[in-house]
Amino acid sequence: MTQTHDSLTDFEAQFADHLELSPEAQDLLFRAARTANAFTDEPVSEEQVRAIYDLVKWAPTSMNNQPLRIVLVRSPEARGRLVEQMSGNNKAKTSTAPLVAVLAADTDFHDELGKVFPHFEGARDLFAGNDEMREGSALLNATLQVAYFILGVRAAGLAAGPMTGFDAAGVDREFFPDGAHRTIAVVNIGRPAEGAWMDRLPRLDYDEVVTAV
Repeated sequence: MTQTHDSLTDFEAQFADHLELSPEAQDLLFRAARTANAFTDEPVSEEQVRAIYDLVKWAPTSMNNQPLRIVLVRSPEARGRLVEQMSGNNKAKTSTAPLVAVLAADTDFHDELGKVFPHFEGARDLFAGNDEMREGSALLNATLQVAYFILGVRAAGLAAGPMTGFDAAGVDREFFPDGAHRTIAVVNIGRPAEGAWMDRLPRLDYDEVVTAV
């Protein structure tokens, strides 16, 4: 049965007391937050991005793998190269956003494992000899980190416009010429402009997703 917005809000409110986050924080991160398609011209500072990363870096990954790599596209020259790789309407959105971040998985992340997993001496060797396992782990954990990054942008009071509509191989060539990175998402970041949101789309209900055994 289709639920109206008001009935869905009332339904969700019944469970608000079971969460530690305040209702305002829940709305900021999840219920009221949406993918932004238009932004004001207010710039996004280096300090804001550092605060976002310094928050989301603590989120969990398997074996504390840290494969996410972020390129902040700030110069007009780099922006132009990125826009050429975007698809359809994503070209216009990417060309006008205050800040654009390219988020990729570093398939050589194991070279840094000694820094983030110092108590496991064989961590690097575990991945070094298995390219398939290493790349799979890089993509899985970097994708988790992309999701955390989007939530971090929201936590900073900004809006995120994550996109996967682009020529991934082209973005890799332009911004990661070493061949060791796989672009996962391009994220526009800024203050949302009027009309930035599309209507909220439905989600599957609890009983459609969760079973107990």
